Amino acid sequence: MSDEKTEDATTVAPGHTGHLPTLLTIEQVAATLQVNPRTIRRWIEAGDLVTHRFGRGYRVSEADLQAFIRLGRQV
Repeated sequence: MSDEKTEDATTVAPGHTGHLPTLLTIEQVAATLQVNPRTIRRWIEAGDLVTHRFGRGYRVSEADLQAFIRLGRQV
């Protein structure tokens, strides 16, 4: 048996909490803001709303949605 310290798959990089951000679909963001999903897509295309792309779908983190709202974008 070796005395080497090994890291398991749950090891978290320094400075990270290990918690993944909550990601919302375009439809969930639209429902939250009470607007049409097309409006969300327009904001994404205009670069007003930050998204993360996974495969063919887009997701918006709660933090990015809160930042978008704080910036005073009128909805």
